[in-house]
Amino acid sequence: MARQIVVMGSGETSPTMVTPHQQIWANTKATPDSAYFLDTPFGFQENVDELTNRISDYFMKSVGIETSPVQLRSIGETPARIAAAVNQLRNAKWVFAGPGSPSYALRVWRETAIFQQLEKVLDVGTLVFASAAALTIGSKTIPVYEIYKAGEDPYWLEGLNILGKFTGLDAVVVPHFDNAEGGTHDTRYCYMGERRMRILEEQLPESTFIIGIDEHTGVSFDLDTKEVKVFGRGKLTVRKGEKVWTVQAGEQTTFEEIAAHGGVTRVVATSPIHLPTPPDEVEQLLETGQVMAAVDALLELDDLDRDLETRAIVHALITRLGQMAASPKVNINDVVGPYIEVLLQARQAARASGRWDEADVIRDQLTSLSVTIKDSAQGSSWEIDSN
Repeated sequence: MARQIVVMGSGETSPTMVTPHQQIWANTKATPDSAYFLDTPFGFQENVDELTNRISDYFMKSVGIETSPVQLRSIGETPARIAAAVNQLRNAKWVFAGPGSPSYALRVWRETAIFQQLEKVLDVGTLVFASAAALTIGSKTIPVYEIYKAGEDPYWLEGLNILGKFTGLDAVVVPHFDNAEGGTHDTRYCYMGERRMRILEEQLPESTFIIGIDEHTGVSFDLDTKEVKVFGRGKLTVRKGEKVWTVQAGEQTTFEEIAAHGGVTRVVATSPIHLPTPPDEVEQLLETGQVMAAVDALLELDDLDRDLETRAIVHALITRLGQMAASPKVNINDVVGPYIEVLLQARQAARASGRWDEADVIRDQLTSLSVTIKDSAQGSSWEIDSN
């Protein structure tokens, strides 16, 4: 099973990319129930549902992949919706994200900490990031709409740096690198043109270089072999000041060669922050019915500082607990009761600490089980609506 980051400059849902998508899917060796796409980059648009359906139809009818949308359209989503999105991606081996606004997607993914789950996908599978989503994957991101459409001075946003963490390449990704839509004015480099691109380059740290990807062109970074393949109609460009090096479609290179032409040393990513009990262990405890041990581990996570990533983990595990309680395989009298007690315990701890969003997640899960909660000065009790 290949672990790879695939970045496309444009044309991600065009006939040009049908065969590449099929090859990427075959290399990933994923199952149909592990293919997802994130609608976040265009989540602000009024026709978001239409675009979601269009992407689903493309992958089903043209590529032959049945995908499931992960709806995460705003930072205003409820904690329960965010947790549900995280849980969807827990099963993912192939995830696609594409057109829209890079700055919008970046803000939602960062503030909901969903990017952590995207990184976990690369433990077993593939991320396919195109157009707007491609801009977010480097160490810095161009806010295209704000500069090109609204006229703001050129500047960078901090990117997700998923590419750097997994390849050791401290690079910014610029799709639409050969764009020519401007006609009488320069719209290369994702609509920045040469003048603005030079201003942006001057703002980059010395250790950072540019990876440009032409339109209707893709680049796959194989995380196991450290090889890079270019496909489609155009080329990959490595740019560092006046130095430019290209790799044409149909050719391949390596992580080390790209770093050398970028004028930098490839830096192997450091290990992720260690949590007292890894979330995967909590999941395993839940799956094997060791509920109280899972709760102890969950509360251990709960004792950590409430950073976004840890909070997202806790929310997702709470949601998973509720999903298991709702399973038709369990007996309500013998099994669901203990699960509900566990959820109430976690809810009480959240309320006592003033973490109302987390308490709301638990309440929503209990409501979905037709559980009525009765709060009193003595504590909380519950009953199940059997109708």
